[in-house]
Amino acid sequence: MTRKSSGAPPGDRRVRRTQATLQRTLIDLVQEQDLSQITVADVAERADVSRSTFYDHYQDVHELAEAACTSMLDDMFGFVLALDTAPAHPADFQEDPDPALTGFFAHFAEHAGLYRSLLGPTGSARVIEHVRRRTTAAHYSGRLAPTGDTPPSQTADSPDFPLDVPAAFVAGALLGVAADWLQRGCPRTPLEMTILTKPLLIALRPGPGTPPTSQGSE
Repeated sequence: MTRKSSGAPPGDRRVRRTQATLQRTLIDLVQEQDLSQITVADVAERADVSRSTFYDHYQDVHELAEAACTSMLDDMFGFVLALDTAPAHPADFQEDPDPALTGFFAHFAEHAGLYRSLLGPTGSARVIEHVRRRTTAAHYSGRLAPTGDTPPSQTADSPDFPLDVPAAFVAGALLGVAADWLQRGCPRTPLEMTILTKPLLIALRPGPGTPPTSQGSE
């Protein structure tokens, strides 16, 4: 079904409230059943809106799921921008070798039901790709922050976002680790996951003099 126009300006408070309600409703429903089993009718009924109202804002449940993830990821990356790969002092591992990375895992643990459904075998390819791109952009931005050349994380969805192999590699690795951890029921704490993952990220760190981006042959 083609999404209708809401007839209201994009920034209208009523639009934002309705979208937030639908997103919260989906998050609640995912705690009860797999994403693949949730229908537009389920969301509309739980949110106490009509199906036509749902389609005013989203084309289908997967688009709603992507929007819900986007909102949560924006909140997370608002304070967890740099997934640091700099070496940590050995003493740091007794506490937290990388608070940003711990925040990354804590975010997924807090919304384990949603991400387990979205990133699992019956999840959404669109959402998986979106999470990967957001993580890639966050790592890229964090590495360039000291130079002042820090693109907004949402530019990862732009066709002119630069190819950055280290950032893409780290994002893919972290997403794979997080997805496996979620599917196993989060058997370790976010801090324990950071302690296990941090040395691997350090090993992936580009060597001195390595260009931050590589856009291929001209």
